[in-house]
Amino acid sequence: MMRVNTTLQVGDRLLDLSVPVVMGIVNVTPDSFFSGSRSTTGKQLRERIDRAVGEGAGILDVGGYSSRPGAAEVSPEEEFRRVEKALETIRTRYPDAVVSLDTFRARVVEKIVSRYGAVIVNDISSGELDPEMIPTVARLNLPYLAMHMRGTPSTMQSLTDYQDVTAEVIRYFSLKLEGWVQAGIDDIILDPGFGFAKTVEQNFELLGRLSDLRILGRPLLAGISRKTMIWKTLGITPEEALNGTTALHWECLRQGAGILRAHDVRQAVEAVRLYQAFDRSRTKDKPLNQIP
Repeated sequence: MMRVNTTLQVGDRLLDLSVPVVMGIVNVTPDSFFSGSRSTTGKQLRERIDRAVGEGAGILDVGGYSSRPGAAEVSPEEEFRRVEKALETIRTRYPDAVVSLDTFRARVVEKIVSRYGAVIVNDISSGELDPEMIPTVARLNLPYLAMHMRGTPSTMQSLTDYQDVTAEVIRYFSLKLEGWVQAGIDDIILDPGFGFAKTVEQNFELLGRLSDLRILGRPLLAGISRKTMIWKTLGITPEEALNGTTALHWECLRQGAGILRAHDVRQAVEAVRLYQAFDRSRTKDKPLNQIP
């Protein structure tokens, strides 16, 4: 198996993923699928950011465009206005915080970086919705978080015809990676895109084989927090899906995820701490050739 790189250079910060990191979601949107993650006023933003940092988020993921099916279109100007509000708050209160910018628009990346410094670019489209994204990320020397998706958020759930979903995600990224590296992007994180152009059954199949993606040699992000695969399976709502999220976070960690993208930071951080303690006890005093 290829060795997975565990560090990311974000401006002058070196982020170490050898111990999994929790990415706290900061949605500056009125229509994200989980109502508890929506932050639209200045007070809500401050409270959301303070809580995420206080609970141990290693990365703050700022998004101004909901990618749920049926979400309203957001202009680039409005998206920038929303995420700028969050970045201003973060840089004022926590100037050293590592920020990821959840956008598929190069123009938004360019404007944010020019005003607030380096960020991780979290692109749900892997560069397919904006041809300027890859050149922009490379020119600005930013880490790139690429997600697997088919189509667009409005069409993706009609594009779930896979013979082998895990193999196709690996094939997709293996082809993309070559171009990204040639373009000059050094630090790349891969997100298999749970819930994006995948059925509930395919999401569980992908989760069960998440470690197969480690063959690509890049850190893996797992974004399963409060998603359909949890609440539909349990017959509940996203608001009731915290317990299910924590249960599946354990499996993500077991499968080698380096980043957990989560609405509920404290619970995700606790899952990481418990898994680390378990993993240390599991491997303690074993010869290296006996560690799975």
